[in-house]
Amino acid sequence: MGAFYNLRRLMIVKVGLPLILAFIMFSLGLGLRKKDFARVLEYPKAFFTGVVNQLVLLPIFAFLLVKVFSFSPELAVGVMILSFCPGGVTSNVLAKVSNGNTPLSISLTAITSLVSIITVPLFVALSVHHFMGVDAPEVDIVGLGLTMFLITAVPVTLGMLVTAIAPAAVAKVSKGISRAAMILFFIIIVAALASNWAVFSSNLPSLGPALILLNIAMLSLGLATSRLMKLKPADATTVSIESGVQNGTLGIAVGSLIAIGVTDTLPPTTVPSAVYSIIMYFITVPFVIWRRRTQK
Repeated sequence: MGAFYNLRRLMIVKVGLPLILAFIMFSLGLGLRKKDFARVLEYPKAFFTGVVNQLVLLPIFAFLLVKVFSFSPELAVGVMILSFCPGGVTSNVLAKVSNGNTPLSISLTAITSLVSIITVPLFVALSVHHFMGVDAPEVDIVGLGLTMFLITAVPVTLGMLVTAIAPAAVAKVSKGISRAAMILFFIIIVAALASNWAVFSSNLPSLGPALILLNIAMLSLGLATSRLMKLKPADATTVSIESGVQNGTLGIAVGSLIAIGVTDTLPPTTVPSAVYSIIMYFITVPFVIWRRRTQK
């Protein structure tokens, strides 16, 4: 009975989670067009600002937070994994609701999701080595990159192909698929927290404030860098949202992938992404309402 239970948990981590992420990325692909990858030429300053915020400033600020709050090695790696993840479907929705530049948001999500196939495995390996030292699990950079390609780039491409081939059919089912993706997203969050309840509850007094600070800082930094670059209000809103909203499902997936062989459950490295996926709504939604009112 115990062996069956362990096998079931292992299947959830090794098969269920990647499949859920692949489905969510497929739903993202359904909303993408080829022009979304070329559209960056229409907003070069805004796109550059968003990319620098996501790929450079976010990881730097996360690293500083980890040092200040003195997290355990596993949680420190989890926070860094979160900071390496691009935005997801949620950032596109929030950009639209806030009267931001939705095409820019979609383009940033599309490009950074592809770039993450290279950046995430490399930076995760460096983080694991830095924070966990001799206790660090071996991170296969090539293997992790290939896995990410299979569960992110391939489903996105398939979604785009389906939309190109049958746009009318996709228009009818896209809302249902988006709802299903959102439900699966919350299931993964609950599973990550339930598997690490002791870690979550004991670290929440420090992890919660740190992640709240991370979200507020990146939204604020998005506005500050946008003002520095003299971007339009709608572009500034989008850059801020893309800077502060991360793909928590990808963070949970990567956090579990680097621990396969070490544990058959969702490991502590998944906790920061799960917690952030909840916290970011409490911070970002009021931000969205404020930006929507000020941009009327």
